[in-house]
Amino acid sequence: MSNRLAHETSPYLLQHADNPVDWQPWSDEAFAEARRRGVPVLLSVGYSSCHWCHVMAHESFEDEATAALLNEHFVSVKVDREERPDVDAVYMEAVQAATGQGGWPMTVFLTPDAEPFYFGTYFPPEPRHGMPAFRQVLEGVRTAWTDRRDEVAEVAGKIVKDLASRSLAFDAPAPPDEQDLHAALMGLTREFDSVRGGFGGAPKFPQSMALEFLLRHHARTGSEAALQMAAATCEAMARGGMYDQLGGGFARYAVDAEWVVPHFEKMLYDNALLCRTYAHLWRSTGSDLARRVALETADFMVRELRTEQGGFASALDADSDDGSGKHVEGAYYAWTPEQLREVLGEDDAALAADCFGVTEEGTFEEGASVLQLPDRGEPVDAERIASVRRRLLAAREQRPRPGRDDKIVAAWNGLAIAALAETGAYFDRPDLVEAATEAADLLVRLHLTETSTGAQGRLTRTSRDGRAGSNDGVLEDYADVAEGFLTLCAVTGEGVWVEFTGLLLDTVLRHFAADNGALFDTADDGETLIRRPQDPTDNATPSGWSAAAGALLTYAAYTGSVPHREAAERALGVVKALGGRAPRFIGWGLSVAEALLDGPREVAVVGPNADPATRELHRTALLGTAPGAAVAVGEPGSDEIPLLLDRPLQDGRPAAYVCRDFTCAAPTSDPKVLEAALGGQD
Repeated sequence: MSNRLAHETSPYLLQHADNPVDWQPWSDEAFAEARRRGVPVLLSVGYSSCHWCHVMAHESFEDEATAALLNEHFVSVKVDREERPDVDAVYMEAVQAATGQGGWPMTVFLTPDAEPFYFGTYFPPEPRHGMPAFRQVLEGVRTAWTDRRDEVAEVAGKIVKDLASRSLAFDAPAPPDEQDLHAALMGLTREFDSVRGGFGGAPKFPQSMALEFLLRHHARTGSEAALQMAAATCEAMARGGMYDQLGGGFARYAVDAEWVVPHFEKMLYDNALLCRTYAHLWRSTGSDLARRVALETADFMVRELRTEQGGFASALDADSDDGSGKHVEGAYYAWTPEQLREVLGEDDAALAADCFGVTEEGTFEEGASVLQLPDRGEPVDAERIASVRRRLLAAREQRPRPGRDDKIVAAWNGLAIAALAETGAYFDRPDLVEAATEAADLLVRLHLTETSTGAQGRLTRTSRDGRAGSNDGVLEDYADVAEGFLTLCAVTGEGVWVEFTGLLLDTVLRHFAADNGALFDTADDGETLIRRPQDPTDNATPSGWSAAAGALLTYAAYTGSVPHREAAERALGVVKALGGRAPRFIGWGLSVAEALLDGPREVAVVGPNADPATRELHRTALLGTAPGAAVAVGEPGSDEIPLLLDRPLQDGRPAAYVCRDFTCAAPTSDPKVLEAALGGQD
């Protein structure tokens, strides 16, 4: 028997479709049923690659007695936070306000009017470590609801009122200036771990957006400190256990300060952001390590996350079968010395153990080690190491694989499109550019919709197996897809991507922006929750607010649109307020601010597409390090991209035009002159 999740598109919800709990998706019908029955709602929020979500599901939601209690006294609603980030954000804010912490699984009890009154995260099946058993919680909530409902209603009303009063104070100050960005740099310098790389202590997150800020700040100002922090952190991450030394790609974060043991789930958004970070580090420094990691991460995304429809799946689980039928975190990735010997023989196993930091006692659990790449400072036999890697990867392929959440999230595919397009262009990998283009085509075909009134430019957040989901896109979807489309235009010269971006950003300005320049995470005509979510801070991904500011700024550079540039400047006011105080949590906003301070520069390359001189100028423009530069390439006389208008050839030869702040330098046909105008890396 299945419950009411059987026809959902979310793999996370489908994992619960056979639970004895009578789950429902988030819907008006679920709350109407709670009102009709006079019972509270249990809201359970998680995602498919969440380890503790799986644990609680197995312990409690698969338990018949617990399910009977839930079915009789509650309406149970299951939400995939990746499908409904708005629902997740609103109730997570309440959880954090009430308990001082949050996380997933998130467990919230609501009135039939969706007002929260009791909160938690993971609850064990029996009392443990000071936590009550889940069934104790259910009994307590049921008793309170039955015997003290007026008190419950009063608490819920107070919580909702408190949430409403926490609205962001935003008076649209000016965007950040030189001093503000220097203060942000100083803030990151204070948090930088000069011994192990990264920022702060354990757990250590990749901070890709802060790294992008550091690279852009170096490009604009020449700050060696900014470049050194970025380079040291990137090398530490790439040599640590968070990076998959065999198959490429990054895990979510490191649980320790030394980057040794990761939380093993692999997310599309981390890999897209980090792929781009390493590609940009290579562009700035020529680092062989950065080049290798960028390409291996791109190849990982295409090999392991690409779906039949041409989009990119959301994640790979942290857990997998350890060979005994038991699901264990990291089982797919960790190695013991004995396992190395079985695959490689004694001599090569000893080499592998030394090269990858595999010890007899183990660096992880049960005597197993997570593969690392410590810098021994000695020459290695590269051919032999490559052979070892190939054999270990082939042996690992025989292990039970981690599960894959194969839903397509629009925002994260936008990030992947940008990363793959740039990486393909930098390293002469047209297959990666093609993969980016196919993902963009899928978003246009399946996610970009017309409304009932015929208005274009509305996004659906998710799809799966070629079927669009039912959830509206949120601000990050519009902003990150716009970023992906604009990057694809820069690489391919196809102006249609600027046109699609215009549709998306018109929707942002019409439905997500306030009169004072602030941005909301949901549209003004979307579903009404107890509070309209609004968060300018970056977390694992750029906030919709920062990403929208970036896309608006770049679009303005391509089109000359003053309203879009002004909207970007107004949105960046929040970066001025937060950049110096919390630079790690507004890294993408700081990156966009760097582009604004630099112009951004507008680069138009004009020439016949088949002419090698056109291609060389185009490549030089793409490799320029000027922060956030908008690059367009097209045939003479092309009107596909506004930036190309009225840009003739120079003496019959392909030419590049560089403009900034309404002033243009003399056109040039010399790649060296163009490189000097933009900064660049051969």
